[in-house]
Amino acid sequence: MPGDKSISHRYALLGAFAEGTSRFSNFSTGADCASTLACMEALGAKVRKLDDGCIEIDGVGGRVTPANHPLDCGNSGSTMRMISGLLAPQQGAFTLIGDESLSRRPMERIRKPLSEMGAQLTLTDGHAPVTIQGIPLHAIDFTTPVPSAQVKTCILLAGLQSDGTTTVRESIRTRDHSELALRAFGATLTRSIDSISITGPQTLHAIEAAVPGDISSAAFFLCAAALFPHSGLILDGIGLNPTRAALLDVLTTLGARIAVLQLQEMNSELVGTVQITADESGLRSTEVSGALAAQLIDELPVLAAIGPYTSGGIRIRDAKELRVKESDRIALVARNLRAMGAEVEEFEDGLDVPGGQQLHGAVVDSGGDHRIAMAFSVAALRAEGETLIQGAESAAISFPEFFDLLDLVAER
Repeated sequence: MPGDKSISHRYALLGAFAEGTSRFSNFSTGADCASTLACMEALGAKVRKLDDGCIEIDGVGGRVTPANHPLDCGNSGSTMRMISGLLAPQQGAFTLIGDESLSRRPMERIRKPLSEMGAQLTLTDGHAPVTIQGIPLHAIDFTTPVPSAQVKTCILLAGLQSDGTTTVRESIRTRDHSELALRAFGATLTRSIDSISITGPQTLHAIEAAVPGDISSAAFFLCAAALFPHSGLILDGIGLNPTRAALLDVLTTLGARIAVLQLQEMNSELVGTVQITADESGLRSTEVSGALAAQLIDELPVLAAIGPYTSGGIRIRDAKELRVKESDRIALVARNLRAMGAEVEEFEDGLDVPGGQQLHGAVVDSGGDHRIAMAFSVAALRAEGETLIQGAESAAISFPEFFDLLDLVAER
Protein backbone atom coordinates (compact mmCIF):
# COMPACT_ATOMS: atom_id res chain seq x y z
CA MET A 1 0.00 0.00 0.00
CA PRO A 2 1.12 3.59 -0.55
CA GLY A 3 2.35 5.52 2.46
CA ASP A 4 -0.25 6.54 5.00
CA LYS A 5 -1.77 9.87 3.98
CA SER A 6 -2.32 11.16 7.53
CA ILE A 7 1.23 10.35 8.62
CA SER A 8 2.76 11.71 5.40
CA HIS A 9 0.99 15.07 5.93
CA ARG A 10 2.38 15.32 9.45
CA TYR A 11 5.92 14.22 8.55
CA ALA A 12 5.93 16.80 5.74
CA LEU A 13 4.80 19.63 8.02
CA LEU A 14 7.12 18.74 10.90
CA GLY A 15 10.12 17.86 8.71
CA ALA A 16 9.79 21.16 6.89
CA PHE A 17 9.46 23.08 10.17
CA ALA A 18 12.25 21.28 12.04
CA GLU A 19 15.97 21.92 12.23
CA GLY A 20 18.04 19.78 9.85
CA THR A 21 17.28 17.45 6.94
CA SER A 22 14.59 14.77 7.22
CA ARG A 23 14.27 11.78 4.92
CA PHE A 24 11.11 9.74 4.37
CA SER A 25 10.62 6.51 2.44
CA ASN A 26 7.20 5.29 1.23
CA PHE A 27 5.84 8.85 1.43
CA SER A 28 2.25 9.10 0.16
CA THR A 29 1.97 9.51 -3.61
CA GLY A 30 -1.42 11.23 -3.30
CA ALA A 31 -2.11 14.75 -4.51
CA ASP A 32 -3.19 15.91 -1.03
CA CYS A 33 0.24 15.25 0.49
CA ALA A 34 1.86 16.88 -2.53
CA SER A 35 -0.15 20.00 -1.62
CA THR A 36 1.37 20.00 1.88
CA LEU A 37 4.89 19.65 0.47
CA ALA A 38 4.27 22.47 -2.03
CA CYS A 39 2.97 24.81 0.69
CA MET A 40 5.98 24.14 2.91
CA GLU A 41 8.32 24.66 -0.05
CA ALA A 42 6.69 28.03 -0.64
CA LEU A 43 7.44 28.87 3.01
CA GLY A 44 11.16 28.23 2.67
CA ALA A 45 11.68 24.47 3.10
CA LYS A 46 13.65 22.62 0.40
CA VAL A 47 12.03 19.40 -0.86
CA ARG A 48 13.81 16.82 -3.01
CA LYS A 49 12.46 13.59 -4.49
CA LEU A 50 15.36 11.17 -4.67
CA ASP A 51 16.01 8.47 -7.27
CA ASP A 52 15.07 5.75 -4.79
CA GLY A 53 11.62 7.34 -4.30
CA CYS A 54 12.45 8.86 -0.91
CA ILE A 55 11.55 12.43 -0.02
CA GLU A 56 14.22 14.62 1.57
CA ILE A 57 13.31 17.90 3.28
CA ASP A 58 15.60 20.66 4.54
CA GLY A 59 13.66 22.28 7.38
CA VAL A 60 13.35 25.98 8.15
CA GLY A 61 14.43 25.63 11.79
CA GLY A 62 11.18 26.91 13.25
CA ARG A 63 10.93 30.11 11.22
CA VAL A 64 9.08 30.20 7.89
CA THR A 65 9.53 32.79 5.14
CA PRO A 66 6.15 34.26 4.13
CA ALA A 67 5.34 33.59 0.47
CA ASN A 68 4.47 36.48 -1.84
CA HIS A 69 1.49 34.55 -3.16
CA PRO A 70 -1.42 32.53 -1.66
CA LEU A 71 -0.61 29.01 -0.45
CA ASP A 72 -2.65 26.57 -2.54
CA CYS A 73 -3.91 23.65 -0.43
CA GLY A 74 -5.61 22.02 -3.43
CA ASN A 75 -8.26 19.55 -2.25
CA SER A 76 -6.63 18.95 1.12
CA GLY A 77 -8.54 19.90 4.25
CA SER A 78 -5.72 18.36 6.29
CA THR A 79 -3.22 20.77 4.75
CA MET A 80 -5.36 23.87 5.29
CA ARG A 81 -6.42 23.12 8.87
CA MET A 82 -3.08 21.89 10.17
CA ILE A 83 -0.85 24.47 8.48
CA SER A 84 -3.05 27.24 9.93
CA GLY A 85 -1.92 26.24 13.41
CA LEU A 86 1.69 26.18 12.28
CA LEU A 87 1.51 29.66 10.72
CA ALA A 88 -0.65 31.54 13.25
CA PRO A 89 2.30 32.26 15.66
CA GLN A 90 4.80 32.99 12.84
CA GLN A 91 5.85 36.45 11.68
CA GLY A 92 4.20 37.65 8.48
CA ALA A 93 0.95 37.49 6.56
CA PHE A 94 -0.37 34.32 4.94
CA THR A 95 -3.32 33.46 2.69
CA LEU A 96 -4.56 29.88 2.23
CA ILE A 97 -6.70 28.92 -0.76
CA GLY A 98 -8.08 25.65 -2.12
CA ASP A 99 -10.09 24.17 -4.94
CA GLU A 100 -13.87 24.46 -5.23
CA SER A 101 -14.50 21.45 -2.99
CA LEU A 102 -12.11 22.58 -0.25
CA SER A 103 -13.57 26.09 -0.39
CA ARG A 104 -16.92 24.64 0.76
CA ARG A 105 -15.54 22.81 3.78
CA PRO A 106 -15.98 24.28 7.28
CA MET A 107 -13.02 26.20 8.72
CA GLU A 108 -14.73 27.87 11.69
CA ARG A 109 -13.64 24.86 13.76
CA ILE A 110 -10.01 26.03 13.56
CA ARG A 111 -10.73 29.75 13.77
CA LYS A 112 -12.33 29.48 17.21
CA PRO A 113 -9.45 27.84 19.13
CA LEU A 114 -6.78 29.84 17.31
CA SER A 115 -8.64 33.09 18.07
CA GLU A 116 -8.80 32.07 21.74
CA MET A 117 -5.00 31.79 21.59
CA GLY A 118 -4.87 35.36 20.28
CA ALA A 119 -4.46 34.58 16.58
CA GLN A 120 -5.54 37.01 13.87
CA LEU A 121 -7.30 34.72 11.43
CA THR A 122 -10.06 35.67 9.00
CA LEU A 123 -12.37 33.37 7.05
CA THR A 124 -14.65 34.00 4.09
CA ASP A 125 -18.18 33.15 5.30
CA GLY A 126 -16.72 30.40 7.48
CA HIS A 127 -14.67 28.93 4.63
CA ALA A 128 -11.48 29.45 2.63
CA PRO A 129 -9.76 31.66 1.63
CA VAL A 130 -8.14 31.88 5.07
CA THR A 131 -6.00 34.91 5.89
CA ILE A 132 -3.57 34.84 8.81
CA GLN A 133 -1.61 37.71 10.29
CA GLY A 134 1.06 36.03 12.37
CA ILE A 135 1.31 37.14 15.99
CA PRO A 136 2.67 35.63 19.24
CA LEU A 137 0.05 33.35 20.84
CA HIS A 138 -0.71 32.18 24.37
CA ALA A 139 -1.62 28.72 25.64
CA ILE A 140 -5.24 27.60 26.06
CA ASP A 141 -7.25 24.68 27.45
CA PHE A 142 -9.69 23.75 24.68
CA THR A 143 -12.39 21.10 24.34
CA THR A 144 -13.10 20.16 20.73
CA PRO A 145 -16.87 20.27 20.01
CA VAL A 146 -16.50 17.90 17.01
CA PRO A 147 -14.04 14.97 17.06
CA SER A 148 -11.31 16.05 14.64
CA ALA A 149 -7.67 15.02 14.48
CA GLN A 150 -7.06 17.94 12.11
CA VAL A 151 -8.34 20.49 14.64
CA LYS A 152 -6.37 18.82 17.44
CA THR A 153 -3.22 19.00 15.31
CA CYS A 154 -3.85 22.64 14.42
CA ILE A 155 -3.99 23.57 18.11
CA LEU A 156 -0.95 21.46 19.04
CA LEU A 157 1.17 23.03 16.28
CA ALA A 158 0.20 26.49 17.55
CA GLY A 159 0.87 25.39 21.14
CA LEU A 160 4.30 24.08 20.15
CA GLN A 161 5.30 27.70 19.50
CA SER A 162 3.38 29.45 22.32
CA ASP A 163 4.35 30.23 25.90
CA GLY A 164 2.68 27.98 28.46
CA THR A 165 0.91 24.63 28.31
CA THR A 166 -1.78 24.12 25.69
CA THR A 167 -4.27 21.32 26.34
CA VAL A 168 -6.72 19.76 23.87
CA ARG A 169 -9.58 17.74 25.34
CA GLU A 170 -11.63 15.21 23.33
CA SER A 171 -14.84 13.42 24.26
CA ILE A 172 -13.98 10.82 21.60
CA ARG A 173 -10.33 10.05 21.05
CA THR A 174 -9.22 10.75 17.48
CA ARG A 175 -6.23 9.36 15.60
CA ASP A 176 -3.00 10.20 17.40
CA HIS A 177 -0.51 10.43 14.52
CA SER A 178 0.33 14.04 15.39
CA GLU A 179 1.23 13.24 18.99
CA LEU A 180 3.42 10.32 17.91
CA ALA A 181 5.05 12.34 15.12
CA LEU A 182 5.76 15.32 17.40
CA ARG A 183 7.46 12.98 19.87
CA ALA A 184 9.48 11.41 17.04
CA PHE A 185 10.72 14.90 16.10
CA GLY A 186 11.80 15.53 19.70
CA ALA A 187 8.81 17.31 21.25
CA THR A 188 7.53 16.51 24.75
CA LEU A 189 3.77 15.96 25.20
CA THR A 190 1.64 14.73 28.10
CA ARG A 191 -1.30 12.38 27.54
CA SER A 192 -4.25 11.72 29.86
CA ILE A 193 -7.35 9.64 29.26
CA ASP A 194 -9.19 12.41 27.41
CA SER A 195 -6.58 15.09 26.71
CA ILE A 196 -3.19 15.85 25.21
CA SER A 197 -0.96 18.74 26.39
CA ILE A 198 2.10 20.43 24.93
CA THR A 199 4.26 23.09 26.61
CA GLY A 200 5.89 25.61 24.33
CA PRO A 201 8.00 26.82 22.86
CA GLN A 202 9.88 23.70 21.74
CA THR A 203 12.31 22.98 18.91
CA LEU A 204 11.89 20.07 16.50
CA HIS A 205 14.78 18.07 15.04
CA ALA A 206 14.95 16.18 11.74
CA ILE A 207 14.34 12.42 11.54
CA GLU A 208 14.58 9.56 9.06
CA ALA A 209 11.44 7.44 8.84
CA ALA A 210 9.55 4.96 6.70
CA VAL A 211 5.88 5.86 6.34
CA PRO A 212 3.63 2.84 7.11
CA GLY A 213 1.21 1.62 4.46
CA ASP A 214 -2.13 3.45 4.54
CA ILE A 215 -4.83 1.37 6.24
CA SER A 216 -7.54 3.65 4.82
CA SER A 217 -6.28 2.75 1.34
CA ALA A 218 -5.98 -0.90 2.35
CA ALA A 219 -9.65 -0.79 3.40
CA PHE A 220 -10.81 -0.95 -0.22
CA PHE A 221 -8.82 -4.12 -0.88
CA LEU A 222 -9.78 -5.72 2.42
CA CYS A 223 -13.47 -5.08 1.74
CA ALA A 224 -13.12 -6.33 -1.85
CA ALA A 225 -11.53 -9.56 -0.67
CA ALA A 226 -14.23 -9.99 1.97
CA LEU A 227 -16.94 -9.86 -0.72
CA PHE A 228 -15.95 -13.12 -2.42
CA PRO A 229 -16.00 -16.46 -0.54
CA HIS A 230 -12.59 -18.19 -0.54
CA SER A 231 -10.79 -14.98 -1.52
CA GLY A 232 -7.57 -14.19 0.26
CA LEU A 233 -5.16 -11.30 0.36
CA ILE A 234 -1.95 -10.44 2.22
CA LEU A 235 -0.97 -6.79 2.64
CA ASP A 236 2.53 -6.01 3.89
CA GLY A 237 3.72 -3.08 5.97
CA ILE A 238 0.31 -1.70 6.94
CA GLY A 239 -0.01 0.93 9.67
CA LEU A 240 -1.90 -0.64 12.56
CA ASN A 241 -2.12 2.33 14.92
CA PRO A 242 -4.83 1.42 17.47
CA THR A 243 -6.72 4.66 16.70
CA ARG A 244 -6.95 3.59 13.04
CA ALA A 245 -7.17 -0.22 13.02
CA ALA A 246 -10.80 -0.61 14.11
CA LEU A 247 -11.64 -1.63 10.53
CA LEU A 248 -10.09 -5.03 11.22
CA ASP A 249 -12.49 -5.53 14.14
CA VAL A 250 -15.49 -4.56 12.00
CA LEU A 251 -14.48 -6.95 9.20
CA THR A 252 -14.06 -9.71 11.80
CA THR A 253 -17.57 -8.97 13.11
CA LEU A 254 -18.84 -9.24 9.53
CA GLY A 255 -17.33 -12.72 9.30
CA ALA A 256 -14.02 -12.21 7.51
CA ARG A 257 -11.00 -13.98 9.00
CA ILE A 258 -8.21 -11.52 9.84
CA ALA A 259 -4.69 -12.42 10.94
CA VAL A 260 -1.82 -10.06 11.78
CA LEU A 261 1.25 -12.03 10.77
CA GLN A 262 3.96 -9.61 11.91
CA LEU A 263 3.95 -6.56 14.13
CA GLN A 264 6.69 -4.03 14.83
CA GLU A 265 7.06 -0.45 16.04
CA MET A 266 8.50 2.27 13.77
CA ASN A 267 8.77 5.82 15.17
CA SER A 268 6.08 4.91 17.72
CA GLU A 269 3.70 3.72 14.95
CA LEU A 270 2.67 0.04 14.85
CA VAL A 271 3.23 -1.63 11.47
CA GLY A 272 2.25 -5.15 10.47
CA THR A 273 1.34 -7.66 7.76
CA VAL A 274 -2.39 -8.28 7.47
CA GLN A 275 -3.97 -11.40 5.98
CA ILE A 276 -7.69 -11.56 5.17
CA THR A 277 -9.60 -14.68 4.14
CA ALA A 278 -13.25 -14.48 3.14
CA ASP A 279 -15.53 -17.00 4.83
CA GLU A 280 -17.45 -19.31 2.49
CA SER A 281 -20.71 -18.41 4.24
CA GLY A 282 -20.39 -14.74 3.26
CA LEU A 283 -20.64 -11.57 5.30
CA ARG A 284 -23.01 -11.09 8.22
CA SER A 285 -24.12 -7.68 9.57
CA THR A 286 -22.83 -4.92 11.81
CA GLU A 287 -23.52 -1.48 13.23
CA VAL A 288 -20.99 1.35 13.32
CA SER A 289 -21.83 4.20 15.70
CA GLY A 290 -20.49 6.34 18.54
CA ALA A 291 -16.72 6.45 18.99
CA LEU A 292 -16.31 3.72 16.37
CA ALA A 293 -17.88 5.95 13.70
CA ALA A 294 -15.34 8.68 14.45
CA GLN A 295 -12.45 6.23 14.22
CA LEU A 296 -13.72 4.80 10.91
CA ILE A 297 -14.80 8.04 9.27
CA ASP A 298 -12.64 7.43 6.16
CA GLU A 299 -13.66 3.78 5.84
CA LEU A 300 -17.43 4.26 6.20
CA PRO A 301 -18.14 4.83 2.46
CA VAL A 302 -16.66 1.48 1.43
CA LEU A 303 -18.33 -0.34 4.34
CA ALA A 304 -21.68 1.12 3.24
CA ALA A 305 -20.94 0.18 -0.36
CA ILE A 306 -20.55 -3.51 0.52
CA GLY A 307 -23.58 -3.42 2.85
CA PRO A 308 -26.04 -4.82 0.24
CA TYR A 309 -23.89 -7.96 -0.11
CA THR A 310 -24.02 -8.80 3.60
CA SER A 311 -26.71 -11.10 4.97
CA GLY A 312 -28.04 -8.66 7.58
CA GLY A 313 -26.97 -5.24 6.35
CA ILE A 314 -24.87 -2.41 7.76
CA ARG A 315 -26.18 0.37 9.98
CA ILE A 316 -24.16 3.60 10.31
CA ARG A 317 -24.91 6.34 12.85
CA ASP A 318 -23.13 9.30 14.51
CA ALA A 319 -21.31 10.02 11.24
CA LYS A 320 -22.67 13.48 10.41
CA GLU A 321 -19.08 14.55 9.69
CA LEU A 322 -19.38 12.60 6.41
CA ARG A 323 -21.61 15.38 5.09
CA VAL A 324 -18.78 17.94 5.16
CA LYS A 325 -15.97 15.90 3.66
CA GLU A 326 -14.80 16.32 0.04
CA SER A 327 -18.46 15.73 -0.79
CA ASP A 328 -21.64 14.95 1.13
CA ARG A 329 -20.60 11.31 1.41
CA ILE A 330 -23.86 10.17 3.02
CA ALA A 331 -25.96 11.56 0.17
CA LEU A 332 -23.60 10.31 -2.55
CA VAL A 333 -23.39 6.78 -1.14
CA ALA A 334 -27.19 6.60 -0.91
CA ARG A 335 -27.67 7.97 -4.43
CA ASN A 336 -25.13 5.64 -6.00
CA LEU A 337 -26.39 2.55 -4.19
CA ARG A 338 -29.90 3.32 -5.43
CA ALA A 339 -28.54 3.76 -8.97
CA MET A 340 -27.17 0.23 -8.69
CA GLY A 341 -30.56 -1.10 -7.60
CA ALA A 342 -30.14 -1.17 -3.83
CA GLU A 343 -32.57 -0.18 -1.14
CA VAL A 344 -30.99 2.24 1.33
CA GLU A 345 -32.34 4.62 3.96
CA GLU A 346 -30.56 7.92 4.52
CA PHE A 347 -30.38 9.72 7.87
CA GLU A 348 -28.82 13.02 8.86
CA ASP A 349 -25.97 11.18 10.59
CA GLY A 350 -25.79 7.92 8.69
CA LEU A 351 -27.34 5.17 6.61
CA ASP A 352 -29.23 1.91 6.87
CA VAL A 353 -28.11 -0.45 4.11
CA PRO A 354 -30.17 -3.69 4.17
CA GLY A 355 -28.40 -6.94 3.33
CA GLY A 356 -29.30 -9.75 0.95
CA GLN A 357 -29.39 -7.52 -2.12
CA GLN A 358 -27.88 -8.01 -5.57
CA LEU A 359 -26.63 -4.88 -7.30
CA HIS A 360 -26.52 -4.26 -11.03
CA GLY A 361 -24.07 -2.21 -13.04
CA ALA A 362 -24.90 1.47 -13.45
CA VAL A 363 -23.46 4.91 -14.05
CA VAL A 364 -22.37 6.25 -10.64
CA ASP A 365 -21.14 9.71 -9.73
CA SER A 366 -18.00 10.05 -7.60
CA GLY A 367 -18.75 13.73 -6.99
CA GLY A 368 -15.03 14.28 -7.51
CA ASP A 369 -14.48 12.48 -4.19
CA HIS A 370 -11.63 9.95 -4.12
CA ARG A 371 -13.15 7.70 -1.45
CA ILE A 372 -16.52 7.53 -3.24
CA ALA A 373 -14.81 6.59 -6.52
CA MET A 374 -12.87 3.77 -4.86
CA ALA A 375 -15.78 2.58 -2.70
CA PHE A 376 -18.01 2.05 -5.71
CA SER A 377 -15.23 0.32 -7.60
CA VAL A 378 -15.43 -2.29 -4.84
CA ALA A 379 -19.25 -2.44 -4.95
CA ALA A 380 -19.06 -2.84 -8.76
CA LEU A 381 -16.86 -5.94 -8.50
CA ARG A 382 -19.83 -8.08 -7.43
CA ALA A 383 -22.53 -6.24 -9.36
CA GLU A 384 -24.12 -7.83 -12.42
CA GLY A 385 -22.97 -6.02 -15.55
CA GLU A 386 -20.72 -3.06 -16.15
CA THR A 387 -20.40 -0.02 -13.90
CA LEU A 388 -19.14 3.34 -15.13
CA ILE A 389 -17.69 5.58 -12.42
CA GLN A 390 -17.73 9.23 -13.40
CA GLY A 391 -14.84 11.26 -12.01
CA ALA A 392 -12.82 8.14 -11.20
CA GLU A 393 -9.62 10.12 -11.70
CA SER A 394 -10.30 11.68 -8.28
CA ALA A 395 -8.77 8.53 -6.75
CA ALA A 396 -5.40 10.19 -7.39
CA ILE A 397 -6.12 12.58 -4.50
CA SER A 398 -5.03 9.82 -2.11
CA PHE A 399 -4.17 6.72 -4.17
CA PRO A 400 -3.00 7.20 -7.79
CA GLU A 401 -2.12 3.48 -8.12
CA PHE A 402 -5.54 2.25 -7.01
CA PHE A 403 -7.02 1.01 -10.28
CA ASP A 404 -3.80 -0.64 -11.43
CA LEU A 405 -3.49 -2.53 -8.14
CA LEU A 406 -7.17 -3.50 -8.16
CA ASP A 407 -6.77 -4.89 -11.66
CA LEU A 408 -3.71 -6.82 -10.47
CA VAL A 409 -5.42 -8.68 -7.63
CA ALA A 410 -8.89 -9.26 -9.16
CA GLU A 411 -9.11 -12.78 -10.62
CA ARG A 412 -11.23 -13.23 -13.72
